[in-house]
Amino acid sequence: MRILIVDDDRPSLKMTAFLLREEGYTVFTADNGQEALRMIDEKQPDLLVLDVMMPGMDGWEVTRHLRRTTNLPILILSAKGETSDRVFGLDLGADDYLAKPFEPSELLARVRAVLRRAEAFTFGEPQSQLTVEGFRLDPVNNSVTLPNNRAVELTPIEFRLLHCLMRNTGRVLTHEQLLSTVWGYEYEGYSNQVAVYIRRLRSKLEPNPDDPRYIVTARGLGYKFETGA
Repeated sequence: MRILIVDDDRPSLKMTAFLLREEGYTVFTADNGQEALRMIDEKQPDLLVLDVMMPGMDGWEVTRHLRRTTNLPILILSAKGETSDRVFGLDLGADDYLAKPFEPSELLARVRAVLRRAEAFTFGEPQSQLTVEGFRLDPVNNSVTLPNNRAVELTPIEFRLLHCLMRNTGRVLTHEQLLSTVWGYEYEGYSNQVAVYIRRLRSKLEPNPDDPRYIVTARGLGYKFETGA
C-alpha cells in the first residue's frame, strides 16, 4: 500500500514516515498542501495522512479540494484535538481523525482500519447495489437515488453507513455496531463520529432533516433505517 504523509513539521513527518515504512508501507512525503496535490496526481497513493496546520494551503483546504474530485481515504493527524476540530474534519469528508500527540500503535491501527475499509469497499460485499422502498444505492457512482428519483452523491463513508442501515432496515444498530462495520474499529467516545455522519446523511436524504422519516434515532441505543411508510 502507498501512503502519502503531508506535514510541515519535519520531526513529526520523519517519525510518521519511519513508523509506516517499518510496517512495510511505501511512503511518500510532502511538507505543504500544493505539493501534496501534485504528488497525489503523480503517485496515486492509497491513503493520505494529512496535517491540518500548514502555511499556505492548510489541511482543511486540501480536504475540501480532494472531496470535490476523489474518494481517496484521508486520515487527519493534528494538534487541534478538540471535539469541534474532529467534527469539522469529519464534516469536510475526512475518513478518520487522530489528535497529536498519539501512540504509535494507535496510528498504525487507524491506518490499517482505513485501508481495510477502503479495500473492502472496493472488492467486497458493501459495494453491492441495494434497493429498499424506492431508495437505490449505486456503488459505481457512489450515489443514492431517492424515491422521488433525485440522485444524491455520497462520500465513501456516507455510502457505507447508508448501505449498513438500509441492509438492516427496521433494525436498531448501536453506535458500536456502526463504528465496527463502517469505520472498522471500536473506540470509546467516538459515538459522536457516528452522529456527525448521520446528520450529514439526513441533510441529503430527508425532506425535513430536523424531523427525520427514514434515518431514525433510537434514543440511548443507536439508529435505524425506516421506509417512512
